Amino acid sequence: MLTIKQITENTEAVLRGLEKKHFKNAQETIEQVLAFNDKRKSTQNVLDKNLSEVNALSKSIGMLMKEGKKDEAETAKARVAELKEANKILQAEMDKAQEDMNTLLYTIPNIPYDEVPEGKCAEDNVVEKTGGMETELPENALPHWDLAKKYDLIDFDLGVKITGAGFPVYKGKGAQLQRALINFFLDEARKSGYTEIMPPTLVNAASGYGTGQLPDKEGQMYHCQLDDLYLIPTAEVPVTNIYRDVILDEKQLPIKNCAYTQCFRREAGSYGKDVRGLNRLHEFSKIEIVRIDTPEHSKESHKEMLEHVEGLLQKLELPYRILRLCGGDMSFTAALCFDFEVYSEAQKRWLEVSSVSNFDTYQANRLKCRYRTAEKKTELCHTLNGSALALPRILAALLENHQTPEGIRIPKALVPYCGFEMID
Repeated sequence: MLTIKQITENTEAVLRGLEKKHFKNAQETIEQVLAFNDKRKSTQNVLDKNLSEVNALSKSIGMLMKEGKKDEAETAKARVAELKEANKILQAEMDKAQEDMNTLLYTIPNIPYDEVPEGKCAEDNVVEKTGGMETELPENALPHWDLAKKYDLIDFDLGVKITGAGFPVYKGKGAQLQRALINFFLDEARKSGYTEIMPPTLVNAASGYGTGQLPDKEGQMYHCQLDDLYLIPTAEVPVTNIYRDVILDEKQLPIKNCAYTQCFRREAGSYGKDVRGLNRLHEFSKIEIVRIDTPEHSKESHKEMLEHVEGLLQKLELPYRILRLCGGDMSFTAALCFDFEVYSEAQKRWLEVSSVSNFDTYQANRLKCRYRTAEKKTELCHTLNGSALALPRILAALLENHQTPEGIRIPKALVPYCGFEMID
């Protein structure tokens, strides 16, 4: 969440940033935050004054008793008791103001960087770069759901029987290809200096609040109510929360972690062609890369992460493009975000396969993730993460873009992982 220092010292800049993200009632919300902060500070001042008086009176009581001034000592004792009762009320008022302020801060999105373009929706995103291999498909090329059926790779109907729509069953070479992609992505991440983590796929509410998935404004999280645990929508949540309430040494940064997990999202409101086949699932596999860094180096880290993801798409021999997201299409928590999309020649559309984001101090403030500088000062870290990569649409693009009259060709980089060159 935003720090109160950001809001009090740069109120106009914060309001401009919230306007770029199209956050409703920004002026009113910020005014409420400032009012709660003023209440908290004024109450704290009175409380501090009272505590100082209590300390002074407590010290004087012994001296008054020694001097035989019993009546004055009793008066001081009564005053101390009165102040302590008042302080209980003041402390409760201060805690309530702090709680109300934090509750409100949780509803305010991150402030986008200046380089984030203006815009309301995906149509306003800026294409930064296109690359990859052009695809020439055979006549009457098939979409991946038909290819999956033709070569017996994925059974969508069986997934519906076992669980419901959005939970496919991978079979034979389809399952092998899925596992090959996971291992390939993890190996590539390790080669780039990322330490592999195998985290839980269930997290507590504190973890959800730490990375900004809670409060769940869009109803996307699967909640196990009996245990008050949440199925993760991405490995970002458990991996970043490793550093919740941690003070790191500056020499440890940047920290680079990667993780493969299953991910779970309700995808409420999705329908039509966007959910056909592997286009949008409720459960899917993804490799996430996460960095914890200093403010001075986080933009360089972001650049390195973008280069890593681009390298993966090049090795998979897929046509891709990189989008700089506009303010209205960015996630709630991001300060700067780039999306990677691969082109589905069979579907004639672009499919998002990765988002790579810099969150500045927004997550770190929620997490209380800090580092100690060489001068022994404690500062908030910057957090970053990205998909490297999400598997469903990558698999869809591989099947569609590499189909030939003889079968589906496997990119050279994947052959050692899956053990075959062709699906036929």
